[in-house]
Amino acid sequence: MLVKSYAAAVQGISATVVTVEVNCSKGIQFFLVGLPDVAVRESHERIISALQVCGYKFPRNRIVINMAPADIRKEGSSYDLPLAIGILAAAEQIDSSNLSKFVLMGELSMDGSLQPIKGALPIAIKAREEGFKGFILPKQNVCEAAVVNDLEVYGASNIKEVLEFMEGKPTLRPTVIDTRKEFYDRQQLFDCDFSDVRGQENVKRAMEVAAAGGHNLIMVGPPGSGKSMLAKRLPTILPPFTLHESLETTKIHSVAGKIGGGASLMVQRPFRSPHHTISNVAMVGGGTFPQPGPFHGGISGRLYACGLHESLSLRLLQPSGPSLSLFSRSRPEIYEPHFRPITRSYRYPDRDCPCPFREDFRATALRV
Repeated sequence: MLVKSYAAAVQGISATVVTVEVNCSKGIQFFLVGLPDVAVRESHERIISALQVCGYKFPRNRIVINMAPADIRKEGSSYDLPLAIGILAAAEQIDSSNLSKFVLMGELSMDGSLQPIKGALPIAIKAREEGFKGFILPKQNVCEAAVVNDLEVYGASNIKEVLEFMEGKPTLRPTVIDTRKEFYDRQQLFDCDFSDVRGQENVKRAMEVAAAGGHNLIMVGPPGSGKSMLAKRLPTILPPFTLHESLETTKIHSVAGKIGGGASLMVQRPFRSPHHTISNVAMVGGGTFPQPGPFHGGISGRLYACGLHESLSLRLLQPSGPSLSLFSRSRPEIYEPHFRPITRSYRYPDRDCPCPFREDFRATALRV
């Protein structure tokens, strides 16, 4: 019997619907095609164990699974749930009439429980665009996906709840979140505040100007003078998020897996402080299959770089401008940056610096 279930593949900060086609016939072989990576191929063993623990039998038939479109690489273990549901439906152990209405995503543990996934928000947005009725995913990610309206989002703790739900039992209930209330209620909840700083009036004035005008900022001074402390508190005086900026930033953090359990929206401007030894590639992200780096984690907020060296500053020059940036050549993916970097240095320009503005820079640094 041929059955189709639906999942999604995250590419950059957007998602593409993946059709999981399962054909169950006489035989004893198992084939998984459609450009899966190693983690997807290993789902066979996880699915067998999870189904046995939950009281279901893995069919002893010839099973062929195709993940379409086949030219998109499927990465990660979040396809365990749609694969398991499709296999049982193809073996006629569960009803398959509702599979076409839902997008399924989730990693299976050996005991059948569901582990959190990355990219829940972009997948939910894509599911709504494609006209699906609902989205079933692990309970840890349900708040993150529930900010999308006109889509029923169900959080499940284990695969047994999903199987019973597909049979028509009310084991799952849709999660509803008032996005605007969630957004405005948590907007002023900060771990630290700019008002904590005592003294440093000249520096605070410079940071207020930079925050109000969206300017870049460099702080020069000896260790322990308060550069990192001031930079960490700068997001608390930035203009608050708009709802559009919040959704855009949440998508990026969702893909990177940086949203904590139970959180729905990024309501405060992000602050990222990567280690000073970070490489250029690690900072800007990208790659053949693009992934966001700390550079993108600072979008709509502040990126704090300690000891910014010349090659890295040149690397950030174009992306932090007003234009779009292309980070992958073989598989193009566009990111739109909106952030301003903050840097710090322990030294003033060397006396032998050939720059004709060396003395002007030194005087300005001393004043600030």
